[in-house]
Amino acid sequence: MNMKSHFRGLALALAAFAGMFALFTTDVIAAGTGAVTMTVTAVGKKDSAPPEVKQDDIQLYQGKERLQIANWKRGENLFLAILIDDSLDSSIASQWSDLKAFIAAQPPTTYVSVSYARNGSAMLVQDFTNDHALAAKAIRIPIGGRGAFSSPYLALQDLIKRLPASGERRSILLISSGIDYFRGNFGPTSPDLDTTIEHAQKSNINIWTIYAPDDGHSGRGFFRVSNAQSNLSQLSDETGAESYYLGQGIPVNLKPYFEEIGLHLSNQYLLTFDSTGGKKGRFERVRVITEVPRLEFLTPSEVFLPAAQ
Repeated sequence: MNMKSHFRGLALALAAFAGMFALFTTDVIAAGTGAVTMTVTAVGKKDSAPPEVKQDDIQLYQGKERLQIANWKRGENLFLAILIDDSLDSSIASQWSDLKAFIAAQPPTTYVSVSYARNGSAMLVQDFTNDHALAAKAIRIPIGGRGAFSSPYLALQDLIKRLPASGERRSILLISSGIDYFRGNFGPTSPDLDTTIEHAQKSNINIWTIYAPDDGHSGRGFFRVSNAQSNLSQLSDETGAESYYLGQGIPVNLKPYFEEIGLHLSNQYLLTFDSTGGKKGRFERVRVITEVPRLEFLTPSEVFLPAAQ
């Protein structure tokens, strides 16, 4: 640091202090001009309630270099978009009472919307509201049938574009088979999966997924379902969330899934750091670590660093 001063003694003292301070900060990257915010979910051991996490409890790394944390705060407001695949077997609706109970259990600071994935779009039936009883009324039986069969990933991209742009937490809860019928490609991954993940990461959106089978036989093949479940897992893992399924049939009980997701949503923090991604911006991997015992974090696999101003 170069500082001009008319007081030579003060300047020497400041220089000495700066040199000593540098010894303890050589591993910290100085903050840049682009603010990047990511949602961090604290998870206790065996999914128990985690302790309160303070900024001094965590460290942020990009590769081997430590980044300076500009801000760390508990997430307050949450925009939670529920997206139900309209191609699901209608029998899944027998468990909608647990979904409605999950919605009702959200705090007043959570705003819930309900949409159905159909024909590659997210068909909105209830816009964001913290009237949770009103949101729960929008839950209906999936229509099933081939008319609804399209791509949950295209529907997600459509929904992501329409979520409120804000510095608050944003999450999507997708209930789907994960099968992409629109592309007609039943290979290991959907061609729209990576793009969907990038859109969510760029917008700091967590996507929680619950597998449920589709109506009809075309979505029941073992390898097709296995690949689709893998796609859902990748989607959630890389956006800082979790995926839930047990076998390939209709889940016996969705309540434990909703309870765990609710626990995660109530233990989220917003981490902000300064960095730039060059002329065009770029995705980078970062890690949040802690020495607090029995504590780990869910974070996106990559964050988007904005272009230099």
